[in-house]
Amino acid sequence: MNGLRQAKAIIGAITDLGLMLLGLAIITAILIGPTLPFFGGVVANLVGIVKQLGDNGLVGLIAAGIIIWLFSRRTLA
Repeated sequence: MNGLRQAKAIIGAITDLGLMLLGLAIITAILIGPTLPFFGGVVANLVGIVKQLGDNGLVGLIAAGIIIWLFSRRTLA
């Protein structure tokens, strides 16, 4: 049981790090622009995802709900 708890903690930490990097990428791409070497295409990709979700009606709404759930703060107990 301790190994499972430790694995969940590691996965949670990696997910949190990924979300922080995503936030950093969005902010730097907005401030500097799309010419930024590593983070430049992040905003364009997000706009494309939102457009695809909007085009898919109910399935897009369900997918958006799942994405919002993933980004919400929750505990990994």
